[in-house]
Amino acid sequence: MTSNSATFPPSAAQADERGTKLAAVIYILFLGSVLAVVTAPVGVLLAHLRRRHVADWVATHLQFQIRTFWLGIVGAAIFLAAWHVLGLVGASAWAPWALGYAFFTACLIWMVGRCGVGIHRLMAGRPIDAPRSLWLGGARVSLHD
Repeated sequence: MTSNSATFPPSAAQADERGTKLAAVIYILFLGSVLAVVTAPVGVLLAHLRRRHVADWVATHLQFQIRTFWLGIVGAAIFLAAWHVLGLVGASAWAPWALGYAFFTACLIWMVGRCGVGIHRLMAGRPIDAPRSLWLGGARVSLHD
């Protein structure tokens, strides 16, 4: 009997996938924060703790998730400051509420869009092109195939 000692380069199926399940769970936690706000901080904590223990391309997803969380926090702080200023200057009662609904809707669209792009690229085995971007990570989104 002869043994085949030839080594072959890893196929695409054998590529380094360390952390892909973790990144998927974090995207789900972020989407779950729409109903239970506490899931997003849990997700960002996991991303911070595990970002150095995953494949390089998955690390772009974790960086994208971390940035999504912290940009959301900064946006919420700016919104709360604007809401208080409207109250202090004596704006009519509907102005802060209209601002609140508009801000919440915009944040929801932004966060779900970022998670959608991230999940799509993660399941395709692709990194986030620009994980530090403010919008969709450098992805071109269209309604066409």
